[in-house]
Amino acid sequence: MNDALSLQYVKTTAELLMLPLDDAQVARVAVHLQRTAAMASLLDSAALVAHDELAEIYCPASFPAGDPAGPSV
Repeated sequence: MNDALSLQYVKTTAELLMLPLDDAQVARVAVHLQRTAAMASLLDSAALVAHDELAEIYCPASFPAGDPAGPSV
């Protein structure tokens, strides 16, 4: 995505979301968007498979019976 496309994307999206951004804010958001897209591209190009993911799947513990913060089922 080039600079002009990034700026237009940010302006259009801000208008659709009714966010009042001035030109300086639009430019800053566009720079961050381009940086994020570049990082995502690097991750997409990495030759990783499912077992390369080191993070465990998040599974919250159930509330103990009688815990007042737990669900009342």
